[in-house]
Formats: sequence, structure tokens, C-alpha cells
Amino acid sequence: MTEAASDPRTGPRTGPRTGPQAAAPILSVRDLRVEFDTYGGTVHAVRGVSFDVFQGKTLAIVGESGCGKSVSVQSIMGLIPMPPGRITSGTAMLRVAEGEGQDILRNKRIDGEDIRGGRIGMIFQDPMTSLNPTMRIGDQIAETLTVHRGYSKANANARAVELLDMTRIPDATHRARQYPFEFSGGMLQRSMIAMALACEPSILIADEPTTALDVTIQAQILDLMVDLQRDKQMAIILITHDLGVVARMADEVVVMYAGEVVERGTADDIFYRSAHPYTLGLRAAMPTNQRSEIDGPAQTLTPIDGSPPDLFHPPTGCGYFARCPHAMNLCEHRHPQNFELGDDHQSRCWLQHEASPRTIDSLYVPHQQATPP
Repeated sequence: MTEAASDPRTGPRTGPRTGPQAAAPILSVRDLRVEFDTYGGTVHAVRGVSFDVFQGKTLAIVGESGCGKSVSVQSIMGLIPMPPGRITSGTAMLRVAEGEGQDILRNKRIDGEDIRGGRIGMIFQDPMTSLNPTMRIGDQIAETLTVHRGYSKANANARAVELLDMTRIPDATHRARQYPFEFSGGMLQRSMIAMALACEPSILIADEPTTALDVTIQAQILDLMVDLQRDKQMAIILITHDLGVVARMADEVVVMYAGEVVERGTADDIFYRSAHPYTLGLRAAMPTNQRSEIDGPAQTLTPIDGSPPDLFHPPTGCGYFARCPHAMNLCEHRHPQNFELGDDHQSRCWLQHEASPRTIDSLYVPHQQATPP
């Protein structure tokens, strides 16, 4: 295990990054496909997504709005409306004991307990709309404990105060008796974290947890999540479009585009050994304080030209073909295979094929074609 270097665009990393995972994953998702029926036709929102989540590690799922990252996780949690949504294929095996797993796409109860709020906690993007405005904060946290753990009301209320204190809310006893409108945005998000951690989940899902917060509060929330993860050894699935947050927190990264995983690897793989043109485009679009020349102007952002494909009619070839500056004729009609670039680093791009006529210095050349997970 080595200490990760700093990224010139995002600043120093906050902790070590790991290489290939030796332990079995706590959650293993394979070939997840989700569709939505609309008046305009069927939207193929998630198309064959696969990933693994390991205990004590953070997996970041990144991509632009509409790429399917939130839908992927919400479908696993059973939070998409059915209809119009439906899961057409896939498995999500949650480890319930050594060598034993359960597909939570089909059964969300383990030993009679709903996994949602129990074994898996979730933090939503907007805490103001996620919390009940007519209930006190402490009562909402206590309700989680009475439903999932059978706590008495008195014990649940006492534990709610402890959780608020653990998430660094000052004067927790007083704050537990207040309503959501009396909290700031940062304190509301801390309350959501306290609620998500009430039943000591093995996995915490954070869906854009800092989007609505200012930069200072964002840093405090991220530091809190890192500290809690270290103390409790829980896994975190972080859904975000902010690569700065990814650089700060993630061990493993999944890059999604048009409902598919186009690249995945360690955080260092994604930031220093990017292999897919879309990942390179995301990095080029990140703000930076670097200057192009001594005392010259700061480097400008480089947008990704074009628009994502129509998921009513997904392309037969590469979904990034129309926007890719390195596209070949092959890319338009043949769906790219998954290519192995190293330990746990894969890219779904024809440029990685050994017979590709084009080479790019910043892209890896594969050793072999990867077996799709």
C-alpha cells in the first residue's frame, strides 16, 4: 500500500489507494439493465452495468447527468417506480455470510429484515426534500431504530442523540428536538448521515451528497464520511459528477456514459492512466490552477463537443462515437469489447485493440481482451 500522489487539478489526495482487491466483494453487481416505458417509447437507461464493492473501500460512480449512475443504484435499492421502470436483467449479490450471498434485486429481506436502512444505508442529494418537515430530527432518526432494530422509544431517542453527536452536530440533545427548517444545509446533511448510520450498515450509498452545499461545508461532510468509514470499516458507494470529490475519497472508480461502464479501475488508474476518450474528456473539463506558461493565463476548460446518444434508440456501436475525437469507422457499427489494461483496470474502447491503426500516447495498449465481469 502506497500513499497516493497529489493531482495537479484537485490537490493532494487524503489517504492511501489500494491495488487489486484480494477479499471477496461485499456487493457484486453483474449485467444490470434497467428500462423505462414512456409515451415516447422505451428508454434503455442502464445497459449491462457491472461493478464490485469491497468492505472498508469507496467506489465512486462518475459520469455526466443522465448517464445512469443514480438509476443503477436506485434500482438495486428498489427505489425506481415500477412501472414505468423495470429491471430486465442482472444480479446484485450481497454477502450475508462467509461464502454466502443473496440477490437483493429479487429479495430485499434478510432474516426478515429489509436491507434498506438496515444493511444498506443511503444519503440522498437533497436532505430538505428527503426529511419529513413535520417531524423532529431526533424522532426521524429514532424511527429508523424502532422499525429496523426494535428499540424502545426511550432507547431510540437516546441513540438518536448519540448519532447526532457522532456526526458533529453541536448541542445534539437540543438539536434532536428541532425541525428540519431550523437546520442549515450542512447540518441537514449531517442528520441524513446520522440516520443512514443508525443501524450500522455494511454499505453506505451517497448520491451526490455535497451538491447543494458550499465548498467549505462540502469539505467538512467529506471529511466526516472518511472518518466514519475508517472507524466502522463500511463500504461507500459514492455517486457524483465531481472528479474533485472522487480524487479526495475514492479507492475504485467506475466511469459511466450512456448507461454503460466505459472504464473502471483504481483512482490512480483513472487520474493518471486514463484509457477511454470519455474519461480523458472529463479530466480535460476539470478546473485547474495550472498556467500554460510562466506567469501566463490559466489553462481554459476543454468542453466535450456534441450530445449523448438517444437512449430511446441506443447505438449499435460505441455510444461515444459521435463525440469521440479518435473515432474509427469500426466504432460506429460494432459495440466495443472490454479490454484489460492491468490489474482491475478495464476500458471499453476499440482503440485498445492490438490491431487498432491509431495510437494515443495517453492511452494504454492492452495485454489481452478482458472477460466481461
